[in-house]
Amino acid sequence: MQAVRLYGVRDLRVEEIASPAPPGADEVTLRVTAAGICGSDLHNFATGAWISRSPSVAGHEFTGMITAVGAGVSHVAPGDTVAVDSRVTCGVCDHCREGLSQICEKLGFLGEVIDGGFAEYVTIPAKNVVKASADIPARHLAMAEPLAVVLHAVRLLAAPTGAPVLVTGAGAIGALVGLVLAHYGHPVSIVDRNQTRAARAAKAFGGTIASLDSPGAKPPRYAVDATGSPEVIGTLIQTLRGGGAIALVGIGSRDLTLNPTLLVEREIRLAGCHAFGEELPEAVAQLPALSAQLDQLIDSEIALADVPAAYARHLAGEVLGAKTIILPGKQA
Repeated sequence: MQAVRLYGVRDLRVEEIASPAPPGADEVTLRVTAAGICGSDLHNFATGAWISRSPSVAGHEFTGMITAVGAGVSHVAPGDTVAVDSRVTCGVCDHCREGLSQICEKLGFLGEVIDGGFAEYVTIPAKNVVKASADIPARHLAMAEPLAVVLHAVRLLAAPTGAPVLVTGAGAIGALVGLVLAHYGHPVSIVDRNQTRAARAAKAFGGTIASLDSPGAKPPRYAVDATGSPEVIGTLIQTLRGGGAIALVGIGSRDLTLNPTLLVEREIRLAGCHAFGEELPEAVAQLPALSAQLDQLIDSEIALADVPAAYARHLAGEVLGAKTIILPGKQA
């Protein structure tokens, strides 16, 4: 079968490899119908931040149809359409047992610690699949995982009903954050250094384009940062009105210099948001209501053979839409 495997920093290869082994106990095999390129895929490719095995089939945002199940699997059957939970957790540490598996002491992800979904078929733990309606388009189901990330961040932000929210970063997560917040009735403004990308995201969810340099006479109290940039986060702390919160969902690589007195005196709450908890079924359930807007966020649909070139376009800043979708059955 064809697969996209990461060997090391900036070493991504499209290869013909053996089909995955049949599912063992508590495992399932699925035919991948769609997958999405995530910012963390690009970060791992460019920096090697989470490379723990080589080679590894990349990709943690994907969906598919079950083709086989192992012993002990009863919640799905061959022929079922499923969304995929990207997290690989131990299930026994204190965090897992207390319902905080998103910060599992041994947390890993599909596409890193075990093979992921940039392939025609994959065998994964059965606990990582959630049954979904076959009526939901595969291109949308591939976005269930990042949508779960967004639902988790919005929940931790805890903005009051109707409160305006500023979103920094108009990539996949930022655009989906804006979409969900607008769906919940929040006025949303979005900031991105690429004005075209910001405009495309704002159009999808009916928001406005903002600027951190000119926050206006009455900046919002609430913000979600999807950039991970210390400079952006620092500016948010300085410019937001007091009494609110900032949800941090972006992945950065540099330290933030912060005087905590600013948080104390202005009563600004910083909420770190890592992956998601139990939001994946909720994300799947919300997809039909968001379908028209999700289509506006898709930049392109590509074949597996086109993935390395798509990585290059993303890293060069040439991708204006929020999400590139991979269709393993598509011809290059």
